[in-house]
Amino acid sequence: MAQDQGQNQRFNIVAVGQAGRLSYEAVLLAASLRASNPDFAGRLFIAMPQNGPRWNTDPEIHDTAILGLLADFGAEILPFPSKLFGSAYPYGNKIECLAALPDEPFLFVDTDTVFTGPLASVGFEFTRPSASMKREGTWPVLELYGPGYTEIWKSLYDRFGLDFASSLDTSQPDEYWQRYLYFNAGWFFHQSPKAFGARFAEYAQVIRDDAPRALVCQPLNPWLDQVALPLVIHSFGGARPGPALAGLDGDVTCHWRTMPLFYARESDLAVDLVEQVMAPNPIKKVMKEYLPFKKMIYQGKGREVRAMFDRADLPRREQMIRNQIKRAGLWVR
Repeated sequence: MAQDQGQNQRFNIVAVGQAGRLSYEAVLLAASLRASNPDFAGRLFIAMPQNGPRWNTDPEIHDTAILGLLADFGAEILPFPSKLFGSAYPYGNKIECLAALPDEPFLFVDTDTVFTGPLASVGFEFTRPSASMKREGTWPVLELYGPGYTEIWKSLYDRFGLDFASSLDTSQPDEYWQRYLYFNAGWFFHQSPKAFGARFAEYAQVIRDDAPRALVCQPLNPWLDQVALPLVIHSFGGARPGPALAGLDGDVTCHWRTMPLFYARESDLAVDLVEQVMAPNPIKKVMKEYLPFKKMIYQGKGREVRAMFDRADLPRREQMIRNQIKRAGLWVR
């Protein structure tokens, strides 16, 4: 039934765009969506924080060439005010932008995402939110004599009146990070951006300003969104993604993170699609101004990186991949 809901229900897509790197990434995202899903029935929003007192520099996109390409690919600029975060925590954009969306089912994706296959093949069940499992055990950071995973996470569930036990993956051992509900905030979805966004903002503020005692030594920047997200998803009856969502971070979407990492480890399908949609001269003329695209895509350095790795036998940890690329003098960010 979930598969049918995903195929038949119209939904919107939102990503955050602002001046600089994210504006170029937004063009690639929009171009890939148009190429891989020409019949997508929803709206694509590039949510743009408005300049204001919470920003040290103007975050708005003023580059007319970028704005023109986004419009050509059917993206709509969605301005929103930064009331809670801004420059102090720009990852908060993904929380605050949700309030500006039409209150219809939505899929949020990080701007460094490309669409490589049909979204109609994904079995969304928007009443039961979920998020990306493409993550490492980055939080919490355990101290030698400090609280463990169970104490830290349970303190958060207790703070918001949530049932902790039902969030656990009991196939994983106690005090192992994968036992606990933890997502990458690179994609998530729900039926109501208003409700989801309001709760996300509430939980994030409480964790930032009045965290449980067990979190006293825990870093929250840049992890705040990923600490709050599993609590929000659990509160709406959501859970880890099941097989129906396998296309996300699979053959339907690719969260590429950085161009060197993209060329090192992502699929031939994703790489070929990116090079295809970036090739036309009107796009190249604009996108080559962004150094990672210029070097990796247009100067062919990405293919040099790709030749260094066997996708079937990648180094176990991301840092090992990064170090190998840096040693070859091919890292660019």
